[in-house]
Amino acid sequence: MAGAVFGLAPATAAAAPAPTATTAASTATSSGVSIRFVDIPGDDGVHLAANVVAPANADASHRLPLVVLPTSWSLPQVEYLAQAKKLAETGYVVLTYNTRGFWQSGGRIETAGPPDIADASKVIDWALANTPADPDHIGMAGLSYGAGISLLAAGADPRIKAVVAMSGWADLVGSIYSGRTQHAQAAGLLAGAGALTGRPSEEFRQILDDFFSSNLAKEEDLIAWGKKRSASTYLDRINANGAAVMLGNSWGDSIFPPNSYADFFEKLTGPKRLELRPGDHATAELTGLLGLPNSTWNHARQWLDRYLKGERNGIDRQAPVQLTSRTTDGDGYEGYPSWSAVPSEQRRVPLAATEKVTANHDSGANAGTVLLGGALDQFLKLPPLASIPLLPRSYAAVWQTGAYAREQRVRGTVKLHTTVTSDRADGTAVAYLYDVGPLGVGKLITHAPFTFHDRTPGTPFGVYLELFSTAYDVPAGHRLALVVDTVDPLYIEHNPDGAHLTFSSPDADPSHLTIPVRD
Repeated sequence: MAGAVFGLAPATAAAAPAPTATTAASTATSSGVSIRFVDIPGDDGVHLAANVVAPANADASHRLPLVVLPTSWSLPQVEYLAQAKKLAETGYVVLTYNTRGFWQSGGRIETAGPPDIADASKVIDWALANTPADPDHIGMAGLSYGAGISLLAAGADPRIKAVVAMSGWADLVGSIYSGRTQHAQAAGLLAGAGALTGRPSEEFRQILDDFFSSNLAKEEDLIAWGKKRSASTYLDRINANGAAVMLGNSWGDSIFPPNSYADFFEKLTGPKRLELRPGDHATAELTGLLGLPNSTWNHARQWLDRYLKGERNGIDRQAPVQLTSRTTDGDGYEGYPSWSAVPSEQRRVPLAATEKVTANHDSGANAGTVLLGGALDQFLKLPPLASIPLLPRSYAAVWQTGAYAREQRVRGTVKLHTTVTSDRADGTAVAYLYDVGPLGVGKLITHAPFTFHDRTPGTPFGVYLELFSTAYDVPAGHRLALVVDTVDPLYIEHNPDGAHLTFSSPDADPSHLTIPVRD
């Protein structure tokens, strides 16, 4: 959809003249802006299609803070034009560029690999040489793919003083291969969009082939490939360089779930901010790309103003963790001093009953569709639903609490511990937590998959699973239900035909669900 919106822009960029040195802005408060389409030499001489947005009356007499915006996966460089103009109107030089391998940029898709990170530094070099950018006030920001590259670049280039990473990832393996389970719809969407709008590298093609074919012999290669592209791998460098980092994501992000951002945020030592809100991948930021009012982009500009311009706008005095519950109307944020402080209590729900299910059958419990499920929850308060009483117990294990006398404010990461026995060596299960109303209809609160390989059939083993982090208010009179089945369209499952899974609670190691709640 976004590609269709911006689809005419690359033709304009193709006709743009070769880049020349730009003059600097005479004032940072000019209301008009100039836009230039240019080609920038990236790493190894690969050309990067870009545009420079700056105050219209810029000249060489005054240096301005620089913001670099790498594009999202499959989108052209005009993706950020509306936001770039807003930044330029307030005195920034803004350089947005198409990441290598996409649209009119050269090279191959490296999936935030080392060439992409080197490109970011080359773009900064070019901006310092050809625009009035201030070398002491440089920031990077981006959405999705651009967010991931911005975070990685902050670990590689100490000139970057501020980062805004929206709907991105800190742990690529944990995002698309959590619980050793392939996130098939998410990876398929990225693969398809990449093939349609870009030129995948041979390495990326091979990774996808091994990923979708469940080639366990290549699992370690997949993990190593993902770690090289994960900001969490370079945490020490990011902390040492000291950039002020703002992270934003949606609870229902079906491509990059919020858990890795939360974990990464806790380990950052510099100025930091974490915003989590309802929605799916990039849905919270989408209206801002179209130039419409958008609180996420407002906060992003405030963050850049604070740490690139030094403006005392108060964003650094707010609680560093800002959450919006999925059941709240509007943008009412709750502030917390840290991620660990979000829940005030961890309530333990015992799972005493033994449940046995037959694999390879969809019970009717599922987590929706990539991009759509979280969006429906965001805009219509309509998460994936399931009739809990009607779920076939031969295909779904079900545990329920009693009805709660008062509202339960779930905040944080729900954790499942159980004991599994399979009659096969390999298998997959998906755990779902539902808010169940008086009529038995469950609204999905959170979920997560897990996969096991090379287990001894008939031998019990423990499972410790973190479900995707969330904020959700369970109304008084409702109950919670944990459902575990073996099939979900979002994921590749590894259950042999006719397999059975048994979930038990040994006396020596009782099964339980840990619910983070806020009083």
